[in-house]
Amino acid sequence: MSEALHHITPWIGAAAAILTTICWLPQAVRVVRYKDTRAISLTTNIVFTIGITLWMIYGIALDNWPLIIANAISIMFTSVIIAMKLKHG
Repeated sequence: MSEALHHITPWIGAAAAILTTICWLPQAVRVVRYKDTRAISLTTNIVFTIGITLWMIYGIALDNWPLIIANAISIMFTSVIIAMKLKHG
Protein backbone atom coordinates (compact mmCIF):
# COMPACT_ATOMS: atom_id res chain seq x y z
CA MET A 1 0.00 0.00 0.00
CA SER A 2 1.39 3.42 -0.87
CA GLU A 3 2.38 5.77 1.94
CA ALA A 4 -0.30 8.33 1.00
CA LEU A 5 -3.04 5.71 0.89
CA HIS A 6 -1.88 4.30 4.22
CA HIS A 7 -2.35 7.72 5.84
CA ILE A 8 -5.85 8.32 4.47
CA THR A 9 -7.19 4.81 5.07
CA PRO A 10 -8.60 5.64 8.54
CA TRP A 11 -10.39 8.66 7.06
CA ILE A 12 -11.85 6.53 4.28
CA GLY A 13 -13.10 4.04 6.88
CA ALA A 14 -14.54 6.81 9.03
CA ALA A 15 -16.35 8.38 6.07
CA ALA A 16 -17.75 4.99 5.03
CA ALA A 17 -18.93 4.27 8.59
CA ILE A 18 -20.61 7.66 8.93
CA LEU A 19 -22.34 7.53 5.55
CA THR A 20 -23.59 3.95 5.85
CA THR A 21 -24.83 4.66 9.36
CA ILE A 22 -26.68 7.92 8.75
CA CYS A 23 -28.24 6.67 5.51
CA TRP A 24 -30.87 4.87 7.63
CA LEU A 25 -31.81 7.91 9.68
CA PRO A 26 -34.09 9.59 7.08
CA GLN A 27 -35.95 6.31 6.52
CA ALA A 28 -36.42 5.71 10.25
CA VAL A 29 -37.64 9.28 10.79
CA ARG A 30 -40.04 9.07 7.84
CA VAL A 31 -41.49 5.74 9.00
CA VAL A 32 -42.03 7.04 12.54
CA ARG A 33 -43.52 10.32 11.32
CA TYR A 34 -45.91 8.97 8.65
CA LYS A 35 -46.36 5.36 9.86
CA ASP A 36 -46.36 4.30 6.20
CA THR A 37 -44.34 1.13 5.69
CA ARG A 38 -46.06 -0.30 2.61
CA ALA A 39 -43.05 0.19 0.33
CA ILE A 40 -40.54 -1.23 2.79
CA SER A 41 -39.40 -4.84 2.56
CA LEU A 42 -39.45 -6.57 5.93
CA THR A 43 -37.23 -9.38 4.65
CA THR A 44 -34.60 -6.98 3.34
CA ASN A 45 -34.47 -5.06 6.60
CA ILE A 46 -34.27 -8.21 8.72
CA VAL A 47 -31.48 -9.69 6.59
CA PHE A 48 -29.61 -6.38 6.63
CA THR A 49 -29.98 -6.11 10.42
CA ILE A 50 -28.61 -9.63 10.85
CA GLY A 51 -25.68 -8.67 8.61
CA ILE A 52 -24.82 -5.52 10.54
CA THR A 53 -25.19 -7.41 13.80
CA LEU A 54 -22.56 -9.85 12.54
CA TRP A 55 -20.34 -6.89 11.53
CA MET A 56 -20.73 -5.51 15.05
CA ILE A 57 -19.77 -8.86 16.58
CA TYR A 58 -16.76 -8.93 14.25
CA GLY A 59 -15.85 -5.45 15.46
CA ILE A 60 -16.14 -6.61 19.06
CA ALA A 61 -13.84 -9.56 18.30
CA LEU A 62 -11.29 -7.15 16.81
CA ASP A 63 -11.84 -4.53 19.52
CA ASN A 64 -12.52 -2.07 16.69
CA TRP A 65 -14.63 0.72 18.21
CA PRO A 66 -15.52 2.54 14.97
CA LEU A 67 -16.89 -0.72 13.56
CA ILE A 68 -18.79 -1.46 16.77
CA ILE A 69 -20.29 2.02 17.14
CA ALA A 70 -21.28 2.46 13.49
CA ASN A 71 -23.04 -0.90 13.39
CA ALA A 72 -24.70 -0.45 16.79
CA ILE A 73 -26.23 2.83 15.60
CA SER A 74 -27.32 1.22 12.32
CA ILE A 75 -28.94 -1.61 14.28
CA MET A 76 -30.93 0.94 16.27
CA PHE A 77 -32.19 2.69 13.12
CA THR A 78 -33.07 -0.53 11.28
CA SER A 79 -34.73 -1.95 14.40
CA VAL A 80 -37.05 1.06 14.48
CA ILE A 81 -37.90 0.46 10.82
CA ILE A 82 -38.56 -3.24 11.45
CA ALA A 83 -40.69 -2.53 14.53
CA MET A 84 -42.77 0.01 12.60
CA LYS A 85 -43.14 -2.42 9.69
CA LEU A 86 -44.38 -5.12 12.05
CA LYS A 87 -46.76 -2.71 13.76
CA HIS A 88 -48.17 -0.97 10.70
CA GLY A 89 -47.78 -3.63 8.00
